[in-house]
Amino acid sequence: MALKIYTKTGDMGKTSLLGGTKVPKNDARIESYGTVDELNSFVGLLNDQMNDAKLRKSLLDIQDRLFTIGSLLAMEPQKKNLPKIPELADGDISHLEKEIDEMDKMLPEMKSFILPGGHAAVSTAHICRSVCRRAERRCIDLLEKGLPVDPLIIKYLNRLSDYFFVLSRYIGQQLHIKEILWKPKY
Repeated sequence: MALKIYTKTGDMGKTSLLGGTKVPKNDARIESYGTVDELNSFVGLLNDQMNDAKLRKSLLDIQDRLFTIGSLLAMEPQKKNLPKIPELADGDISHLEKEIDEMDKMLPEMKSFILPGGHAAVSTAHICRSVCRRAERRCIDLLEKGLPVDPLIIKYLNRLSDYFFVLSRYIGQQLHIKEILWKPKY
C-alpha cells in the first residue's frame, strides 16, 4: 500500500522537527524553514520562466542549497542519530559572488532605485529577493531567541538576495526591458 500524503498528525497545530520534537506550527524554527521553502517555490517559478540553460542550472543549484538550508533549520542539533544531510560551505557563497560579478559586468551603472516590474521574470526575481530577505530575518530571529543557526546560512541568504537583485536587472537587460526607475514624488 502506498503512503498517504496526509498523516493527520498536524491537525492540532503541531508538527515535528527533524529529531522528533513536536512544536507549534508557528514556532520560530518552522517560520524560518517555511520561509525558505516559500523562497524555493518562487525560485522554481522563476526557473520556469528562463530560457538560458546556464541560468536554469544556477537556479536549480540554488534550489538544492535552499533545500539543504531548510533541512538544517529543521534539525535539532542536540539530538543524536539524526539523518545525514548535506552541508552548506563557504564555496556556495563564493560561487554566488562569482555569478553576481559576472552578471554585474554586463549591466549599466545604477544611478537610481529600481522598481520591480516590466516583465514577469524580472518581477519574479524581485519576489525571490524580498522573500529571501524575509528568510534571512527569520534566521536572525532564531539567533536572537538563542536558537542555533549556522552563520553560513545567514551569510548565504544575504548574498542570495543580492544575487536575485542583480539577476532581476540582468534578466531585464537580456530581454531588452527598460528598468523602471523610482522617481520619488515630493
